[in-house]
Amino acid sequence: MNESLDFGTSNTGANEESLRMVSSQPIGNEPVSDEELRPHVLDGFIGQPRLKAQLQLFLDAARKRDVPPDHILLAGPPGLGKTTLAMIVANELEVPIRVTSGPAVQHAGDLASILSSLDTGEVLFIDEIHRLPRAAEELLYIAMEDFRVDVMVGKGPGASSIPLTLPRFTVIGATTREGMLPSPLRARFGFTAHLDFYPHEELEKLIDRSANVLGVNLDEGSAHEMALRSRGTPRIANRLLRRVRDWAIVHDLIVVRPADVKEALSLYQIDSEGLDRLDIAVLNAIVRNFNGGPVGLNNLAAMVGEESETVETVCEPYLVREGFLVRTPKGRVATQKAWQHLGLTPSDDVSKLF
Repeated sequence: MNESLDFGTSNTGANEESLRMVSSQPIGNEPVSDEELRPHVLDGFIGQPRLKAQLQLFLDAARKRDVPPDHILLAGPPGLGKTTLAMIVANELEVPIRVTSGPAVQHAGDLASILSSLDTGEVLFIDEIHRLPRAAEELLYIAMEDFRVDVMVGKGPGASSIPLTLPRFTVIGATTREGMLPSPLRARFGFTAHLDFYPHEELEKLIDRSANVLGVNLDEGSAHEMALRSRGTPRIANRLLRRVRDWAIVHDLIVVRPADVKEALSLYQIDSEGLDRLDIAVLNAIVRNFNGGPVGLNNLAAMVGEESETVETVCEPYLVREGFLVRTPKGRVATQKAWQHLGLTPSDDVSKLF
């Protein structure tokens, strides 16, 4: 699906998320793919310094013992580099990687077929592992711990189970919702890595690196302007860089200045805090129509012309994380920061809440 600037009402939160420039979900195909922007070694991975140190020790120990490493779980919000890290692990170990996802595995037999075709030391990367069917999860438990799978042959009373021994392999699971993983599956992972949102300084380095790959000549301060609007997410940073590149090409710019970045991204309705049209619409509805709140989710969704699920799952997490919005038992309340961002003065009643 191609990127779109249509911010109209969508049927689901997932569809709305896929249409937003500041979405952390992967959307569309670009002339320069994400694969080309991804580093291939751990030293080239920008950000997450503690996680990198832990993972480096983990891989070095496995190489010295000359055995495949324990299974790895990568957890965190979308767009922070889980898939990139999985590719790096396979590259660092110099082994092949097999890629699938939880939704792609419809039946336990699908997973059994993949597992039985793995070679010794091979990496199996399962994206969105929390969405595996229950039967496939149970099969994966045994395969990860005992390195065997039981294949059912026949149907009905005459059916029999044939155990197949598997070579030692490494499962790398990626999830945006670690809490949805059943405890038995989570316990099979020997190393769990939690990815955090990136500070602006690390995003600036990442944007500079991607700009070199894309052939974009950024002036001093241009990467900083994009980092401010990237919501702490590398995927969004790279997406904004591509749109700035488009602006530079159309306007025949040799060097992209900070003012050019501001002008280019204002066209896509992305402000200095990374808020887009939908985010501003939500804040405006709370502040101007409900005097700062509290306001119920359904009323808020109706006011901005979106589904409740869209507002709750697409807009609110970032607005809450950045301190523009708080959730209370009575409803959503805009903070002083939200009022100031809209250029308004909070009422006395709102000021007393904070």
